[in-house]
This record gives sequence, C-alpha cells and structure tokens, in this order.
Amino acid sequence: MSSIKSSFTRYEANDNVWLSPASALNCAFTDHGIKPCVLASEAEVGKAMLNELYSTAAAKEGDINIALLGGRGAQELHRLLGEMATSTAQDELLARLNVFTQDALAPMGMGNGFSFVRDFERILGEAFFKKIKSFTPMRTDSSNLEAGLTEYLHKLETIGGLDIFFIGHGPEENQASHLAYIKPFSGAQSQHVAGIIPISSSILEHHISKFKAGGSIVSDSDEKECRTAEYILTLGPAAILQAKKVVQSVVDADSAPAKIKTYSTVLNTRLSSDRDEALQQLNANPGLWIRLHPNTQSFVLPNLGVSALEC
Repeated sequence: MSSIKSSFTRYEANDNVWLSPASALNCAFTDHGIKPCVLASEAEVGKAMLNELYSTAAAKEGDINIALLGGRGAQELHRLLGEMATSTAQDELLARLNVFTQDALAPMGMGNGFSFVRDFERILGEAFFKKIKSFTPMRTDSSNLEAGLTEYLHKLETIGGLDIFFIGHGPEENQASHLAYIKPFSGAQSQHVAGIIPISSSILEHHISKFKAGGSIVSDSDEKECRTAEYILTLGPAAILQAKKVVQSVVDADSAPAKIKTYSTVLNTRLSSDRDEALQQLNANPGLWIRLHPNTQSFVLPNLGVSALEC
C-alpha cells in the first residue's frame, strides 16, 4: 500500500484500485436483512424517498449530505425536488443540501449525455442547483482520475460523510448484482470508501440501457464516447455502511427483468457468520452489502414479485 495525500491508503489488485481512510476500521458483519416496501407506483416511490429526506431534515440541524442515485430509480424523486425548487416553500431545506454523485464511467466528458451530471441537470433543473448548498460530482474528465477521486473524497470526509445514500440495484450475471457500480469480483472490502475499477461489458450495457429507458437526451457521438470508457468510478462499501441511512429504490423490473431474480437473491441470501466466507459472498455479489446496514429502506414496485410487507 502507498498513501495518497496522507489521508487515504491505496489498495490495488487485478487492476482494481480501492481507497480507504488511513484510520479506517473494519465494520461489524451483522446481517440485518432487507424488508422491501412494495408501493403501487413509481410516483409513490418518489414520494416515499422524499419523505425520507424530510425525516432526516427534521431529525438533525445543519447540513444534509446526500448521494444522488442516477438512472431510472430516483427520477420521480428528482422531479419532485425539481418542482420544489421552482417555489420558495422549501428553500431553507434546499439550502442545507450538500449533493454528491456516487458513480461514473470514465474517461468521459462531463457534458456527455450519458453522464449522470447531465441527467441530474435535465430532471432536477437549474433552480435546484442554484438553491442547494453544494454539488460535488465525480470528475470524469480529469487527466488523473485517481487524484480527482481523492479530491472528491476529501470533500465528502470534510463534511462528515453521507446522511442519506440513495441507492439502486443493478443486475449482473449469475443472479449477482451491484450497488453504486461495485461490480462482482472487484475485491471491494468494508474499509474501501471508493474505487477505480476496469469497466465490464455488463455495467456498460446496463448504464447505456438505463439512460435510454429513462428518457435521457443522448446523441450517437455521446454513445460512441461512452463506449470508449475504460473505468468505473464508484463509492465503495465503506461509504454505504457509514451513511446514516440507506434508501434503495427498484422501479424498472419491466425494462430490466433480470432484477426480479437478482433482487430475490439479495432478499433471500443470508451472509455467513464467518467473516472470510461472508467476504467471499460479498465479492461475488456486491448487492449483498446492503444487508449489513442497520438503517435501510428498500422501496420497490409489485413487478419485482416480492411479497408485500408493512412499510
């Protein structure tokens, strides 16, 4: 290992680079499971996610730090936040928000239509970004991606980490799944706060298809550049586990039917009580990391095929 700017340690294996705070502690591996909240529509999921933000705002003073979810999963939340920004009723709340992106493909121009930043701007609107306290994206156009990611992490560390990690669920082969863009067998461990990992064909196709399904404005040249991306920038397990609350949404099983099986796998797979065996499970199926967080909401639609539970 070698240190980066003295605040993070660097771990590299099989071309995967993971960063962790120099003082990182291993988390307790307690499987809390997940309890899906089945809602009738995507609009209801968006309202439920917004209510989680309201709940956090009421429970604490000062800034609220959130990681936005890209793609289809949080579009209704983003529309509600965009509408909110067009009036003055919630200006005090908006002024408390420090907003972060959670993953990206790189290298790629920040103006590319397949960039999460452009998609957030499209739905949230100009007024939202003018009213929030700060917006910190992962830089995908930097000549030194690792230095850019480290600068991003310093900002996140300085403000005290995330209050809410809005997260999705992405399908992978063999009924595995990813959270953020932590892909299977990338070696992510509980102390890793972010990583730069080689892109996989499954994540590239998932990324492109979810942007198209979500109505993003993209061009042929955008897609051509996107398909030349070599790396994934992503928050890691430590960012998820250290967030005060994780709010998951899965709303697109109709356009991504593989999620029916991959979500069921996460729902029904208990992690081993043996730490080494659990790490093997998590490496093979990073979607399981959510089971280790004690304060999680998982909002889903009936098309995911899970039993309805009291929300």
